[in-house]
Amino acid sequence: MERGKFITVEGIEGTGKSTNIEFLTSLIAAQGYEVHCTREPGGTPMAEKIRALLLEHGHEPLPEIAELLLFFASRSLHLQNAIVPALEAGKWVICDRFTDASRAYQGSGRGLDLDRIERLAEWVQDGLEPDLTLLLDAPAEVGMQRAADRGEADRMDSEELAFYQRVRAGYLTLAAMHPERFVVVDASQPLDRVQGSIAEKMARFFSNK
Repeated sequence: MERGKFITVEGIEGTGKSTNIEFLTSLIAAQGYEVHCTREPGGTPMAEKIRALLLEHGHEPLPEIAELLLFFASRSLHLQNAIVPALEAGKWVICDRFTDASRAYQGSGRGLDLDRIERLAEWVQDGLEPDLTLLLDAPAEVGMQRAADRGEADRMDSEELAFYQRVRAGYLTLAAMHPERFVVVDASQPLDRVQGSIAEKMARFFSNK
């Protein structure tokens, strides 16, 4: 059986990932492929428990390195118990965030050593990389306002603006470093234009597949 494609969707808070993942799923399903949608952190029962730890406003401080390791522990469970089996079954996997989020949030945002992050990625992913990464990009000010309009923020939504500006810059740097994998979409546009851009870029991906 032909291996499925692995597509990740990245971006700071408020860039419309959930809405556009639904749209992306419909585009892929229309091509006749079975789609498995998932998210990080999370994606399996045990990984979802780690997600709850990462997002809660706990009383115990969460050191930055512990945060990074929890993300990769969740990712290991997710890969072995959900993503890899789905790909091997021929399904296309769409994941709301993946390792690029660790590079952007814990690397660029928190200032952790990027070499350490890459060593963890090599160990946990065992060579598996996304076939396509869709980066929904918007200024941090826009994303934070949209996120605030949604209601109560979790721990990862509660940083200062400068943090998300660093995260966004980290994402754009990654996109520039890996143009063969990244597709950047201006998510500050109205939704119909965002989705028109996604449809155009996915049409190219399907034709090149």
